[in-house]
Amino acid sequence: MIISLNWLKNYINIDDLSVDEIVDKLTTSGSEVEEVIDKSKKFENIVVGFVKEVKKHPNADRLSICKVTDGTETYDVVCGAPNVEANQKVAFAKVGAIIPNGNFEIKKAKIRGQYSMGMICAEDELGISDNHKGILVLNSEEKTGEPIAKTLNLNDVILDIAITPNRADSLSHFGIARDLGALFNRKIKHPTLSKFGKIVQNNKLVNIQVENYEKCPRYTAIVVKNVKVKASPDWLKLKLESVGLRPINNIVDITNFVLYELGQPLHAFDLDKLSDSKIVVKTLNKEQKFTTLDSKERSMLPSDLMICDGEKPVAIAGIMGGENSEVTSNTKNIVIESAYFSPSSVRKTAKHLNISTDASYRFERGTDPNITIKAALRAAELIEKYADGNIDGNIIDIYPKKIEPKSVSIRFDRITKILGFEIPKKRIMEIFESLEFTILDIRKEKLEIQIPTFRHDIEREIDLIEEVARIYGFDDIPSINHISIDLNPKTDELIFEDNLKNTLVSLGFNEVISNSLISDDKTIDNTRSIKVLNPQSNEMSRLRTSLIPGMLLNISRNLKVKEQNLKFFEIGEVFKLKNTHIESFHDFEENEYLLIAITGEQSMKSWYRKKQQYDFYDLKGYLEELFNKNSLDFDVTDSYNINGNNLFEYYFTKHYKNTELGIGGKLKKELLEHYDISQNVFIFELNIDLIKKIKTETKKYKPLLKYPKVYRDFAFVVDKNISFEQVVKTIKNSSSNLLKNVKLFDIFESDTLGEGKKSLAFQLEYYDFEKTLTEDEIDKEFWKTIETVKQNFKAELRG
Repeated sequence: MIISLNWLKNYINIDDLSVDEIVDKLTTSGSEVEEVIDKSKKFENIVVGFVKEVKKHPNADRLSICKVTDGTETYDVVCGAPNVEANQKVAFAKVGAIIPNGNFEIKKAKIRGQYSMGMICAEDELGISDNHKGILVLNSEEKTGEPIAKTLNLNDVILDIAITPNRADSLSHFGIARDLGALFNRKIKHPTLSKFGKIVQNNKLVNIQVENYEKCPRYTAIVVKNVKVKASPDWLKLKLESVGLRPINNIVDITNFVLYELGQPLHAFDLDKLSDSKIVVKTLNKEQKFTTLDSKERSMLPSDLMICDGEKPVAIAGIMGGENSEVTSNTKNIVIESAYFSPSSVRKTAKHLNISTDASYRFERGTDPNITIKAALRAAELIEKYADGNIDGNIIDIYPKKIEPKSVSIRFDRITKILGFEIPKKRIMEIFESLEFTILDIRKEKLEIQIPTFRHDIEREIDLIEEVARIYGFDDIPSINHISIDLNPKTDELIFEDNLKNTLVSLGFNEVISNSLISDDKTIDNTRSIKVLNPQSNEMSRLRTSLIPGMLLNISRNLKVKEQNLKFFEIGEVFKLKNTHIESFHDFEENEYLLIAITGEQSMKSWYRKKQQYDFYDLKGYLEELFNKNSLDFDVTDSYNINGNNLFEYYFTKHYKNTELGIGGKLKKELLEHYDISQNVFIFELNIDLIKKIKTETKKYKPLLKYPKVYRDFAFVVDKNISFEQVVKTIKNSSSNLLKNVKLFDIFESDTLGEGKKSLAFQLEYYDFEKTLTEDEIDKEFWKTIETVKQNFKAELRG
């Protein structure tokens, strides 16, 4: 985005700020300034000169010798211009100046026997026009000696700013002025509008119909009659040239000016060229050729949104107009289009046409749907003033389903927790107000903020916190050695995830990051996967429903370069459909998962040991260590399945009460072969969001046990369909608080036990903090438990 500082001054007072201050603030706030061009540098040593005397050169008929002063000294200058005269104010290039057109340096020179100590410049030599008929004669009131850049308003500073895709609001001078107003805590000035006509659906001059509201939610138009198409005034030309645009005529130049001023693309149609005085916004539903303003024939697809008249297409919606309706020197009546087009629609059309315009660049990123009337009126008033037009009093605005601003809450303590220090509440509110956010409700603990429709990127509380941080200034965040904040290490997002990562790294795992977009053939659970409407390639056509495909791709790439012993983990988002069609954010779910994977050799062959492959128990051991190290050893149970499913040969799941937290095991060979993996891979995928919701008791210190523990073992023969969790639950429910722990230490299956039977062996741990238990107390508890298990499961006690 090219920004002119002189242009910016129309909306904010920055005269007392240095360019370095402005650049630094913009860059640190997220709008990186890639290049600074000081246009006045081209005119160094070129000043307003006063011609005191002109006399004929003694040795050349067409040359004159002029005495020119810069207000301090007087110089002899040889000049060949026919229009040079005494008492003129001129553009005088002193010795040492570099002439912009030609890039040559002015030196003391001897011309036909006479020394010349400078040069009186023509317009083309200064690079401000093609005129070389004579020297540039300035207004007699200009100050002698003043830099010519200041006199001619050529002392502009141009900033080339890299705008991130989410900040479409910054693609205009007013958008940048708004950010600067917040950064420097200054008021900004909106462009003034003197008229505001009646809003109607149509008027007698033009009939507008929108047939596709999905791709065009809003269409605004204003008719201006009896315009005179001519060259733009100098101020307008200067503005457009400062941002690299070539002036065309007053109508087109004004629409471009409003685009760069407010960020809203406009288009002007010649009303008299529109068949039936009609505008129809629709898709053509057939392939068709269309010639755009650049005289190129384009192949349009049936899905492309077009602006048509009563007979034919006249523009590609949001991208470029057509030759058949362009404004020319003969145009008398115009229709100003100011619309909101769907970003995805414009993006798809621009992509297949391989075309990018100033308009499409903004529509693709999302313009403000609620600025269309303001932008159209701004252009109409300028056209009325500089093209002698007459605005029709009615504003046509077709907007059936208004896009309302959304609201988001932000907690003061959350800001402090994320940033690590406290910002005064008053300053926080000032920041939001300066960004033109509306504060709907102020409470002791939080604010309710209405997000303006020009900020599509603000959706959650964390987005608002980022706004506070970037405007307050990242450099102003103090360095603090210790922050006194009480955090729950499990539920606090930042601490919890960092602890998980640190634990896995300490266990020898490496973190990987995979693309959340995958191909159809790599998708797990296609019935719940979300298809991308406009994928960049077939490899990125769906949102992942699991971290497994990305992990297997990473493993496969490593195996191909002979890295065969791998321990990987990834933390990332997965996306799953909840309903058949997506109409809102409620139709799909987004959850954060952790995936750990091991493959290859756990220990390599050496003189003191044999090599050993990773197996199921290594996976389970790593997972248990992860749980224990991160305070996750709450009431979580394991359930095993040796029959497998479509992913696993055999697997186990972790549950909290009736909620499955994760699943893992040995992946099937058929799945691994799909990724060119020829060795065993063991993985476990864990839903982190579910774990964060589980409330756990705060761990407290307990003194060492003073009295002995007593252990009892028993084994039962039960039906195969009975899980060990059911038995454990029954044992605990039938026992008193003397039973502290139940451990399954053996599972045995054999035909000798009977068909459909298995043996489960348990160890029971008893103790009391206050006394030594007697045999009678323990036996009473123990045999009561045995009888309960027998009755509940028709179990047999093994001898």
